[in-house]
Amino acid sequence: MHKRAFERIFVTNIEVKFSCCNENYTGKITNISENGMFIRTECNFPFEPRFEVLIPRKEGDLKVPVKVARMIKTKDFYDGIGVEVLEQPDEYLEFINSLKIYL
Repeated sequence: MHKRAFERIFVTNIEVKFSCCNENYTGKITNISENGMFIRTECNFPFEPRFEVLIPRKEGDLKVPVKVARMIKTKDFYDGIGVEVLEQPDEYLEFINSLKIYL
């Protein structure tokens, strides 16, 4: 069995924004780690392989560059996307560590 390099943190109600194919979208993170996240969203389009996820915070949006790792599709809509974090800015790692406090 393959073990993950980073522990997943299961979360609710972390809303995110992202742009893809010149359209703006929103979603909710359902799990996140230092290396990636899964975003629940309803979309019906082909994804660009790389884009930025914006995580709203009091201090301003946290921009996280990602690439699509997998897509979950039900009927004609994509219910969610798994993305790999391409760069881990210090602010992102601090955000992850702040979530771990509540485990």
